[in-house]
Amino acid sequence: MKDTFRGGVHPRGHKALSREMPLRAYEPVGELVFPLAQHIGKPAKPIVKKGDAVSVGQCIAEADGFVSANIICSCSGKVKAIEKRRTISGAMQECIVVENDGLFTQPDRYEVREDPSALSNEAIIARVKDAGIIGLGGAGFPTHVKLAPKKPLAIRYLIANGAECEPYLTCNDQLMRASADEIVEGMEIVLRLFPNAEGIVAIETNKPEAIAAMQKAVQGHERIRVLSLRTKYPQGGERSLIKAIAGIDYPITKLPADVGCIVDNVGTLYAIGRAVLYREPLFRHVLTVTGEAIVRPCNYIVRDGTSFAELVEAAGGVKPDTEAKKVLAGGPMMGIAVGSLEVPVTKTTNAITVLAEDAVERADKYMTTCLHCGRCTTVCPSGLMPQMMADAIIAGDFERYEKKLYGLDCVACGSCTYICPAKRPLTQAFKQTKAEIMAKKRAEAAGGKK
Repeated sequence: MKDTFRGGVHPRGHKALSREMPLRAYEPVGELVFPLAQHIGKPAKPIVKKGDAVSVGQCIAEADGFVSANIICSCSGKVKAIEKRRTISGAMQECIVVENDGLFTQPDRYEVREDPSALSNEAIIARVKDAGIIGLGGAGFPTHVKLAPKKPLAIRYLIANGAECEPYLTCNDQLMRASADEIVEGMEIVLRLFPNAEGIVAIETNKPEAIAAMQKAVQGHERIRVLSLRTKYPQGGERSLIKAIAGIDYPITKLPADVGCIVDNVGTLYAIGRAVLYREPLFRHVLTVTGEAIVRPCNYIVRDGTSFAELVEAAGGVKPDTEAKKVLAGGPMMGIAVGSLEVPVTKTTNAITVLAEDAVERADKYMTTCLHCGRCTTVCPSGLMPQMMADAIIAGDFERYEKKLYGLDCVACGSCTYICPAKRPLTQAFKQTKAEIMAKKRAEAAGGKK
């Protein structure tokens, strides 16, 4: 077992802006917007209608298919509309809009603790599904599906992802400091499903307080231990963690469970504990509001559906005499640039980063042709050849990109773009190409079914 993976880069962390800011709850005042597609898989199906009264913890949209997830209301009030609204991606998506009454009426206080030993494995997974829990690290894969692999006895590692390698983000650091015992409780519940697995809490070494808190929490838990990982990006990537911990490389055609691993974000494990022990559904999670342009960078416990604009204002807004050059949902390496703050927080939103400088805009001014230096290949955590992948895209040779260069194995971490001295937008090109290839595959599959 190692403490890192091949490749990777060392971008500036910028974590000092918010790393010492404890988690605090934010209660929204405006309407809340709940996109039906907050997860990988089919969008949820609304089970409320305009004018219906709703309360905190109520399921307002049900999973519609095997890979789908429930949507849980995070406020009380009335359903204002079910209509298309702008979301983080910039697209208009079907959403449930709730007029927030500001009372946050919550019929169930989620305070009565139940005995998990009385539950079957099937009952545990059912509670996770009912709670609407998905991967909170950003991928959004429905957790109840992840917890039900074909061969549970073949799972060797349950990995709690506390790496938080993305620059600027500190909310998981604070969650581990404040709720280490609850995270371990979630891990113990999941380990019941996998009797041959070892629990590993993986944390980068730049979070000594979180490491100490988790080490204290795992004392007496024989199947769980803490592993300090080298601080390097993208250490928190699912494949990077599996390489560092299990020593396994695997192709995109396989899932972590296929190689004996289950990886869950520490926030997901916290939510699993709350769902199984207290029947609390997922309607809030931790999030960082940060960036050099923000007056008071901080870490929030935020209700899903809250507006970006409200959270930025709660953090003091943009500094006087400072221009917000770019706003990201997430961090600068894998985050998505948003064109408006009038978009809602979803389950997978782990940060709002407001930048005073736009590194992409600056890089555009200095971009040149490829220098053939090979740095992009050296840092790629997937062992790909970004230079040749880019050449294939320019030539329009998507077959070579996919079949010879394994371009679909790209995890879009941004390491190649970060290190490129020619300032080429490699990651952006790879994301677009993957989207085009996958869209073509879906169209061909749909055509074959007719």
